Amino acid sequence: MQQSVYDAVGGQPFFDQLVDRFYDGVADDPVLRPLYPEDLGPSRSHLAGFLAQYWGGPPHYSEERGHPRLRMRHAPFEIGVAERDAWMDHMRASVGESDLPDDIRTAMLDYFESAASHLINKQPPAPPSDSRRLPIS
Repeated sequence: MQQSVYDAVGGQPFFDQLVDRFYDGVADDPVLRPLYPEDLGPSRSHLAGFLAQYWGGPPHYSEERGHPRLRMRHAPFEIGVAERDAWMDHMRASVGESDLPDDIRTAMLDYFESAASHLINKQPPAPPSDSRRLPIS
């Protein structure tokens, strides 16, 4: 039987520490901070619980909050490339400070990159059209 990532990293304390480091960066980030409530405590708890469950821990997150529905939960917030990049910068730094085997580090970063990109819901403005250009025939 294969060990879960949750068990391999030492369980809930790992995810609590990962998320604490992440939110320590978010707390002073001019791009991300406006997206969060004043009290980051519940956000820390939710993310740590979600990640622990996602990586093989007990289903406490779903028991307390229901299905994760990440896109729906994030839909009220304008998330563009800048927000995704800032989020990833803080998560990469947090993961980077963790003592993880390379395969787990890679799996986590791949997941975070995919999930963060999936949550983009604000497209960059279209470049202005140049009405002086002739159409190509």
